[in-house]
Amino acid sequence: MNLATVTLLSAAVFAAPAAMAQDKRDSSGLYIGGSYGGFKSHGGEFKDENDLFAGTVGYQFNRYFALEGDYLDFGEFGEDDDVNSDLKGLALSAKGRLPVTESFGVYGKAGAFVYSYDVDAFDESETYDEVSPLVGAGVDFRVTDSLTAYAEYDRYNVDIDEDDFNGQVTNDGPSFDTARVGLNYMF
Repeated sequence: MNLATVTLLSAAVFAAPAAMAQDKRDSSGLYIGGSYGGFKSHGGEFKDENDLFAGTVGYQFNRYFALEGDYLDFGEFGEDDDVNSDLKGLALSAKGRLPVTESFGVYGKAGAFVYSYDVDAFDESETYDEVSPLVGAGVDFRVTDSLTAYAEYDRYNVDIDEDDFNGQVTNDGPSFDTARVGLNYMF
């Protein structure tokens, strides 16, 4: 009788954290996070590589679906002294997740990128405040009950008006491939 009681008590003590983690994973809630990575811009005069910083706020409805908002700072970039840019914006997206194991999952996201894009090119300056689509994919790993690490790839496009720079700009704006790693904390 004593051995059975000790066995049941030990099993309950060791199983409680796993049961609590499962409940947290399946529940809904607010999360915040931050990430760091890099980007590569493509397109005409705007080719460049640089660092990228982002802050995230999201709401997880269940283990399969979340809505997420990112503030992204691409910083200043440009190919040479004739073309310099500064890009910052908000990304609003729906995120669909497929759990592979209890602690690992893959996800895709799609949404809109609302940005402010300052361009100094060929002795002219313009600011573009626009909205464009975004797509992305990533993997996540549950580190603790509330902390998740992730790696993500996203694609953003921005638009400029070629006529603003006396015809010296040969495209409608760059597209950006981003790769970043980060942490999210769920409340």
